[in-house]
Amino acid sequence: MVYVHPFAEEMNKARRMAALQASALARAGYSVLQIDLLGCGDSSGDFGDASWNAWIDDVLLAERWSKQHASGPLWLWGLRAGCLLACQAAERLQGERHLLFWQAPASGKILLQQFLRLKLAGEMLDGASKGGMEALRQQLSAGQALEIAGYALAPALAQGLEAAQLIPPSTQGRLEWIELSTRPGATLTPVASKTLAQWQGAGHRVRSHVVNGPGFWQTTEIEDAPALLQASLAAVQSEALA
Repeated sequence: MVYVHPFAEEMNKARRMAALQASALARAGYSVLQIDLLGCGDSSGDFGDASWNAWIDDVLLAERWSKQHASGPLWLWGLRAGCLLACQAAERLQGERHLLFWQAPASGKILLQQFLRLKLAGEMLDGASKGGMEALRQQLSAGQALEIAGYALAPALAQGLEAAQLIPPSTQGRLEWIELSTRPGATLTPVASKTLAQWQGAGHRVRSHVVNGPGFWQTTEIEDAPALLQASLAAVQSEALA
């Protein structure tokens, strides 16, 4: 199991949940590798040095290391932007591999837009201001990095994130899709349902789960989602897919 962390500050907010899940998987007999992508956490380089392609290469490097140190089928486990990276890395892998997605986004374009809005808010501009958003995009298009919430966003990273989509890999496998909600009886969003239908149509074995818990990757305080830990372990252990 290779964990692919989310983008920017979401990575830090999610560290505790990732560690708890990794420990639970290890106790169940899984070999789990947690990495820091280029420019993140304890990895080499600065965030401003990162590009989307370099991050995909990091995931592929983690896969090769895992094959040398563990046996069995590979799982790529992604959270938020990590789902997009895992999806694109999976397309370049050979052999059996499966995917565990936590709160997968509809596209990278949405994540980039959310991140750029932090810049607008920091400058006390209207987050929906077309002019402000367009000015930021023009700077990126001109090859200029942006300083946002303490992170230097390079054009190569922004462009790769914006273009990323959850396109089913050509080699079929399993996909365990898990979303969190604090609403009782919550179901998948229409966008998620459409995405999963596309994966099923491409021949992947797909199962979805909605569990109760907070959006820990974005909460002010560090929070836990015990139901997510239990659901994830049960999902990867189960071979009886509907």
